[in-house]
Amino acid sequence: MPSANRRLEPRRRPRQVRAELTRERILTAAAHVFAEHGYAGGTTNRIAARARISIGSLYQYFPNKDAILAELLIQHIDRGTWTAADELDLSPGTLEATVRALVRDAIDNHRDDPQLLRVMIEEAPVSQELLDTIDRHGKLRTAQVRDVIVRHPDIRVGDPDVAAELILFTVEVNTHKFMAAPRTIPVETFENELVAMVTRYLRGDR
Repeated sequence: MPSANRRLEPRRRPRQVRAELTRERILTAAAHVFAEHGYAGGTTNRIAARARISIGSLYQYFPNKDAILAELLIQHIDRGTWTAADELDLSPGTLEATVRALVRDAIDNHRDDPQLLRVMIEEAPVSQELLDTIDRHGKLRTAQVRDVIVRHPDIRVGDPDVAAELILFTVEVNTHKFMAAPRTIPVETFENELVAMVTRYLRGDR
């Protein structure tokens, strides 16, 4: 694992604005290249050309395309915080709207190009930084959902901790799968069905 982690570590951590801009340009270019050409066709030469820098300059920041793809996935996960959780109306009768806010937030966080999302899910290598990011993100989101569970008067579950993890897993995994796949079902239909399922569970419907 240590050698694999070194292979995925960015070579240069920017300390100046210009360097940070170059790094972000590489990542933006890579997102377009992976979306257009897939993982196999997403070569560092194509990424460098899209970013309008030399291949040597690219290698100053990232050792290979796997390190770039891993960083794209880390950024994607970090953007997925439930920013509106503290603004929810948790009064009686608002449970469905509360669940819809959670589901819609997850959908909005996955509206990027579905091809890029597929590449990240299927091909991104696992690094320690990625595992740490997933763990940090999961703990934050689970805490947010648990807070809603214990405070909403219409929710009836046995164990708030278990319920929070089940809901988060259900919403995120299904949203990942749906948004990354070629779609024949409208997003609105998917949203309505997922909201109905989670709402029934939280309400204790049997």
